[in-house]
Amino acid sequence: MSAFYPLLALLIPAAFLSGWWTARRAGVRRSGAQVSELSSDYFRGLNYLLNEEQDKAIEVFLKLAEYNRDTVETHLALGNLFRRRGEVDRAIRLHQHLVSRPGLSEGMKTVALLELGEDYMRAGLLDRAEALFSDLVAMNAHAPSALRHLIAIYQHERDWHKAIEHARRLETMTGEEEETTIAQFYCELAEQARQHGARAEARDYLQHAFACQPDCVRAFMLTGRLHAEEGQHAEAVEVYERAVDADIAFVPEILPPLLDSYARSGQMERAERFLRDILARYHGISPVLALTHLYEQRDGEKPAIEFLTSQLRQRPSVRGLMALIDATMDKIEGEARENFLILRDLTHKLLEGQAMYRCSHCGFGTKAHHWQCPSCKGWSTIRPIHGVANE
Repeated sequence: MSAFYPLLALLIPAAFLSGWWTARRAGVRRSGAQVSELSSDYFRGLNYLLNEEQDKAIEVFLKLAEYNRDTVETHLALGNLFRRRGEVDRAIRLHQHLVSRPGLSEGMKTVALLELGEDYMRAGLLDRAEALFSDLVAMNAHAPSALRHLIAIYQHERDWHKAIEHARRLETMTGEEEETTIAQFYCELAEQARQHGARAEARDYLQHAFACQPDCVRAFMLTGRLHAEEGQHAEAVEVYERAVDADIAFVPEILPPLLDSYARSGQMERAERFLRDILARYHGISPVLALTHLYEQRDGEKPAIEFLTSQLRQRPSVRGLMALIDATMDKIEGEARENFLILRDLTHKLLEGQAMYRCSHCGFGTKAHHWQCPSCKGWSTIRPIHGVANE
C-alpha cells in the first residue's frame, strides 16, 4: 500500500480543490450536491487505489475528466506517475482516453499528446513517438519539448543528420545554444565515416564540428587519429597537444595516442617537455606514469623509481603504488617479496571495483570513458575522478 502514498498526496488535495473550484465558478449558492458528488467520486477512486484495484480507480478518475480543467490535469499527473513507476501500459491507456474524449480543449489535448509521446518512448515504440512529436512540432504546440524528444529519438537511432537538423530548429525556436551538442553529432558522423574508410568525408564533418565548437576536444582527438592512421605522426602530435590545451581534463584519454605519435616521429625530448609542463598544471597520476616510463627507457630503472617515489609523496595514488611495486618486485626476495605480492594483489582488487570516470551532471560512474553519458545522455559530461584510488 505504501507504493500509493505519492499518488494519495496528489489526489486528496485535488478532491477538495476541484470541488471548491467547481462551486466558485458556478457563482451561485447551491446545495453542494455536485461538489459532494465530485468529492465522493474522488474518494471512491482513492479507495480503489488503497485496495490495489487500479483498473477501477483509473476508470473512476477518467470519468471525472468531463467535470473541469483541474480534474484533467490531475489525470495527466496520474498518467505521469504510472509512467515513472514503469506501468507504461496504464499510462498509455489513460492518455489515449483523454485524447479521444469529446469536448477536451485543444490546449489540454496537446498536453495529453505530449504525455502520450513520452509513454511511447518509454515503451520503446519510437516510430509512434516520432510521428506524434512531429505532428506537435507541425502544429507549433509544445514544439520545444517535442523537438527535444525528437532529438533524443534520433540520438537513440544514431540518425545524426536528423538530430542536427532538429537541434538547429530548437536553437532557432528557443534561442538556446545547441552548438556544443551539434559538434558532438558531427563527431559521431566523422567517426562513422572514418570506420568506413571515408577519410575525406570524416575531415569534412570535423570541420563542421570545429565551426560549431572551435575548442572541441573530441574533434581534435579524431583529427589526430586520422593523421596517425595515415602515418603523419608529427601532425598528429600538433593536434593532440592542442586537444590538451582545449581541455586538460581529458589528459588520460589523450596521452596514450600522443605518446605513441611522439615515439613514432622521434620527438621524445619534446614529449618530456610537454609532460613536465602538464605535470605542473594537472594533478592526476597519468603524466607521472608516462614520465616514469620515459625515464625508465632512457635512463634505466633507478632514476625512474626515484622519480616515481618522489611524485607519490606529493600526489598519493593507488595506480602509482602499483607501478612502484611492479618496478621494484625483481629486486626483492624472500618474505619481503611475498608481502609485496600480497600488497600488489590487494591494490589490484581495490582498483577493480573503482569507477575511474563520473558524469558531472547526474553522477553516473564508469570504468571507461564515454562521450555521451549512458545514464543522463549528456555530452562531454564524463570526467576523470581525481582521488587516491582514481586518477
